[in-house]
Amino acid sequence: MELFISSFLKIFFIMTPFFVLSVFLTLTQDATIKERKALAIKVTISVVIASLILLFFGKHIFTIFGITLDAFRIGAGALLFVSAIELVKGNKENATIGKKDISQLAVVPLAIPITIGPGTIGILLVMGATFENTSSMLVGSLSLVSAVLLIGIMLYSSSFIENIIGKQGLLVISKITGLFLAALSAQIVFTGIKNFLEI
Repeated sequence: MELFISSFLKIFFIMTPFFVLSVFLTLTQDATIKERKALAIKVTISVVIASLILLFFGKHIFTIFGITLDAFRIGAGALLFVSAIELVKGNKENATIGKKDISQLAVVPLAIPITIGPGTIGILLVMGATFENTSSMLVGSLSLVSAVLLIGIMLYSSSFIENIIGKQGLLVISKITGLFLAALSAQIVFTGIKNFLEI
């Protein structure tokens, strides 16, 4: 249970849910509540499929490219740190969709790269490569799907959440998430360096 909770929280914050929610609201500002809900379902399904593929085939990707786990930890941690900086600075919050059909936003950009960005991809690959047995893989998969479903529920209820906390509230939460991500990315990089140097 402890492994499930820790994995769930790590994945949930790595996917920057409040940032995703704020971008989702910005991209769908002219959409109806029904259109938002339909899009939220499509985004959730896209993220579940993409993230499970990354999780299960992580080891094979490492093997094919001859990458060590610790080298990838350092790279993924660095990318996650960049994402955290963007979250705190709010660089992407003014994204717009123009005249594009709202249903076309489900996979790109909402699923990839907004929900599953470079940092998230890196962490999922690292997680997949560290599974030692079927039990840990099952717990990891369950925590991943649970985290994505919670984000999906947030997107599905985006209009309701927007009315409660407002866009300014979402912006504040997004920046706080960025600070947590920065600390998490630093820890991942330090672990990679420590293992690489055999300290």
